[in-house]
Amino acid sequence: MATAAHKPHMSTQEWEARQQLAACYRIFDHLGWSELIYNHITLRVPGEENSFLINPFGLGYHEVTASNLVKIDIDGQVLDGSPYPVNRAGFTQHSVFHRHLPDAHCIIHTHTTAGMAVSATKEGLRPISFYAAAFIGQIAYHDFEGVTIRPDEGERLIAHLGDKRVMMLRNHGTLVMASTLPEAFLKQWLLQRACEIQVAAGAAGTPVDIPPDVIAVHQRDLAGVQLPVGPGVPDFQSMVRVIDRVDSSWQR
Repeated sequence: MATAAHKPHMSTQEWEARQQLAACYRIFDHLGWSELIYNHITLRVPGEENSFLINPFGLGYHEVTASNLVKIDIDGQVLDGSPYPVNRAGFTQHSVFHRHLPDAHCIIHTHTTAGMAVSATKEGLRPISFYAAAFIGQIAYHDFEGVTIRPDEGERLIAHLGDKRVMMLRNHGTLVMASTLPEAFLKQWLLQRACEIQVAAGAAGTPVDIPPDVIAVHQRDLAGVQLPVGPGVPDFQSMVRVIDRVDSSWQR
């Protein structure tokens, strides 16, 4: 991650969080996971329980920088004097999780083609691939209720999520959350790959389900192939190096 000096009006921790989140938006754009000016990745500001960072509504992911991210509280009030508006749907959905889930420090919502396709199927994510096997039994589902701008839907989102931290928003898209941004990024990458493979396998023939006992062994052993620096950290750092070679303006 870049080490550029933080802005004098904010803490070092906030500036580092801004740079990390800005890099994540650029990575999503590089991977083709952006959706014009829509969808969201939010990140809690370290040491500030009720504030988080979100993308400025109206800018594409390729335009997000550390400085232009918007800092808001869980009631939607802009805290940093940003001139940019915040997407109401993004605030409604993300604020309810940030408010009620202490461990949801980073939340990612996408409308990728593969994610939306799987979310629109009756079966949801099927246990047919290496990647999907990691999620079986760990995904919540929430039925489509229209654009997410009504606060009362937040109660149902929380209820349907339960103790899971990955959700298929039926007919809508995907939602992942984690205690760190790198971990959330890795979850999103794995889920996206699982969805892509499911769509491709369905077109190729009749997918074969992995037996439950094999899934249990697979999930048990996954921790044994991770580096000790934390879930998603080397993966995210690798992608930061990629987008930094393309365009380092996200650091500003």
